[in-house]
Parts: sequence; structure tokens; C-alpha cells
Amino acid sequence: MAEAAPKRMDAEARRQQIVDAASACACRFGFHGSSMAEIAQAAALSVGQIYRYFENKEAIIAAIVARDMAEMRDRYSELKDGGAPVLEAILTKCSSALDDLYEADRAALTLEVVAEAARNPKVGAILRAADAEEREMQHELFRAVIPAGCNEAELVARCEVISMLFEGMTMRGVNNPDGDRQAIARVLRSTLRHLLAEPCGDRVS
Repeated sequence: MAEAAPKRMDAEARRQQIVDAASACACRFGFHGSSMAEIAQAAALSVGQIYRYFENKEAIIAAIVARDMAEMRDRYSELKDGGAPVLEAILTKCSSALDDLYEADRAALTLEVVAEAARNPKVGAILRAADAEEREMQHELFRAVIPAGCNEAELVARCEVISMLFEGMTMRGVNNPDGDRQAIARVLRSTLRHLLAEPCGDRVS
């Protein structure tokens, strides 16, 4: 029993090594253009070793998405339980979120995962499941902020628009990486304050 934990740690480290190599390959060639042999070479492993840990490329992409979701859970937990009012915690994170989403390698990998999801139904299912989990966390967090009187449809609609804003930043980081981030962050904070705290007018029905 005493030897079991180190073996699990070794396996997890090897899996992470493969995920990192696949991520680098995807940024350079796309998942569609990256063979298992190329991923193995980037990881300094044999193809056989890759298959010991991942059945196929879809399984590697699932691990990349799972890693991103673990980070996302940590972010939502920090916003929810960090001690500051939720709205102010969200607004405070705008600048750092902008920098993260504009980061070139991160943006490239995100867009490659989305591109692969558009042509591969298995990857599409992986991404939709992750999106559904994130939406649940988002709705739970924003219920603490959204004004009283807004119904569930209004909450969902506002959350969807916020998701559009943040997912769109990845594309803007590729197309216009030299945008004035301080100014963008300022407008983003104002927009989020409006979306999260503005009283309901014409409600979504």
C-alpha cells in the first residue's frame, strides 16, 4: 500500500507531460494536423508510451479540457469565497482575466480546441459538457449579484452575454493583441457592472 501513491504520482506526471506536448503541437499545427507520432516526439516518448496513457487524441483533448475546468472551478471558488462582495471581486479580476485571455499560446490552444470541436463530434460533446458545468457555476455565482425581481430567464440571458464577452476576448487577443488593455478593462468593468447589477427592465420571458 505504501508504494501505491508514488506510482499514481508518476503516472499523473507522465500524463501531464503528454498533455503539455499535445498542447504545444496543437498551437503549432492544430489538433487536426498533429499526429500521435508528433505528439510523442514532442513529449520525448514513444507512440506506444502515449497509448499507455491515452486511447486517442480525443482523450488527450478531454484531459486538456479537464485541466482548464479545474482552473475554472478554482476561479469561481475564489470569487465566491474570497471574502469580498461577489460583484467587486468580479470587477477586480477584469484586468488579470483580460491578460490571461489575450496570452498568445493560451488563445491559440483554446481556438484549436473549439475548431476541433466543430469538426469532431466526440470533441464537441466534451466541450459542451464542460460548458454546461461552467454555466452552472456561473449561474450560481451570479444569483448572488443580480437584482431582485429578475427571473431565471433573465439571469441565463445575462450570463450568456457575459460568456460571449469573455470568449470573444480570445479572438480579439489574436486579431488585435495590441489593443489598449487598460481602456478595455475599464469599459469591461462598466459593462459587467451594468449586466450584473442593472435592475430588470423588459424581462426575458
